[in-house]
Amino acid sequence: MRVLVVGGGGREHALCWALRRDAPDTTILAAPGNPGTAHLGTNLPITATAVDELVRAARAQRINLVVVGPEAPLALGLADRLRAAGIPVFGPSAAAARLESSKAFAKEIMTQAGVPTAAGRTFTDLAAALAYIGARPEPLVVKASGLAGGKGAVVCATRADAAATARAFLQEGKLGDAGREIVVEEFLNGEELSVLALTDGERTLILPPAQDHKRLGEGDTGPNTGGMGAYTPVGLTTPGLLERVRCDVLEPTLRAMAARGAPYQGVLYAGLMVSPLGVPTVLEFNCRFGDPEAQVVLPVLPRGAATHLAAIAANTWKPAERVLAPTAAAVTTVLAARGYPGQPETGAAIAIPEDLGPQIVVFHAGTKRDDAGTLRVSGGRVLNVTAFGASVAEAAERSAAACQRIAFEGKVYRRDIGRREIERARAP
Repeated sequence: MRVLVVGGGGREHALCWALRRDAPDTTILAAPGNPGTAHLGTNLPITATAVDELVRAARAQRINLVVVGPEAPLALGLADRLRAAGIPVFGPSAAAARLESSKAFAKEIMTQAGVPTAAGRTFTDLAAALAYIGARPEPLVVKASGLAGGKGAVVCATRADAAATARAFLQEGKLGDAGREIVVEEFLNGEELSVLALTDGERTLILPPAQDHKRLGEGDTGPNTGGMGAYTPVGLTTPGLLERVRCDVLEPTLRAMAARGAPYQGVLYAGLMVSPLGVPTVLEFNCRFGDPEAQVVLPVLPRGAATHLAAIAANTWKPAERVLAPTAAAVTTVLAARGYPGQPETGAAIAIPEDLGPQIVVFHAGTKRDDAGTLRVSGGRVLNVTAFGASVAEAAERSAAACQRIAFEGKVYRRDIGRREIERARAP
């Protein structure tokens, strides 16, 4: 097999790592990749959104399977172009990827399919949005409908905050085209859960659920980010809850997409809020592996799980299971640059000890090597430090200890990743 992984972040490093673990003889290429993927294969100097170049490279490199990591190339139709060229690809079409690229479209699909989701409305007109906000109870959530790199959802404590956010998106163009349309929703109480499922458009295989930590600061304080860490397993995910997610969320959504002429193939990510009574409600859909969820989910899948991606792409998938259980607990902690998520400082040299131990994997996210070969900070989220253990508490302790030993100027990270699970395990 010759596999091309599209993207250059921590998720794509984790994908390359999982492919290499499951099929050591596989030839792995990444575009554009990063210094971490370079240790597992060959990086191609092609950006993830250069669709024409990627298709040409897949042909020239005799690629047997393309795995698309980020959402942007999927929204641009990369999977469509590859399929038209006869190249197997794991990832949804542009029409199916609208579940993530348009939150307004996702709301429409959920309403049509009867999928439980937060009550809300979609707006392009500021006056109408302000009138709606003024009549709703606090708090509220205002979301940019388009792709905003994890920065488009704002929890607003007051109607005044919600109105200011709506103005920033619709009037001031804070997020550009991504915020030309917004969704205003009720705020839901509960615990967030990320459920990722592989699918060929009809069947589903649920991967180990994870929980992401979006806020920059410990104790879930500070601004929202693309994610400061994640862990699996999550204690609130009973078999009954997962079956409810399958029957009430995943399968109705797939049927609705097929009815729209946009059958969904790839990984469908449901971002859920689970109420204190155990009822799941959809906050959002993503059309790809989560980041940083992939950095804990992929490493704890049973060996051979990566073969599901090739089978789905080749339309030969016949899964024997309905749910994959994790082989261990895993915690990943994001090491971010000073100034993230606003204006991250780049350029600092990075030192990663070679003796972090067999229970630690460091996934590169925002790194590059300079002309002298020195590893340096090149983005807001720099490294994902994933640790394994018999429990989330053990994995969290190992991840935090490794984070302490990795050095670069301005390093920022949370020391409480997995805290809810640790507290849950300690409860009588």
